[in-house]
Amino acid sequence: MSERQYPIRPQPDDDPRFTLGLAFDVKKVLEQHGYPEITNGLDFIDLQQALYQFLYTGPKETS
Repeated sequence: MSERQYPIRPQPDDDPRFTLGLAFDVKKVLEQHGYPEITNGLDFIDLQQALYQFLYTGPKETS
């Protein structure tokens, strides 16, 4: 099994790749695959936060 690439470590202080455009592209792909259109600002913020968590923080640790 290969080493996991995500979350990105060390976590960058500022990653120029993590833009509003990235979240809009993911939103568009979801909609193209038949998921409901994201029209609510709070849903869009949740999408951005989910992307950030996947890219930089990983799953929540459980004890």
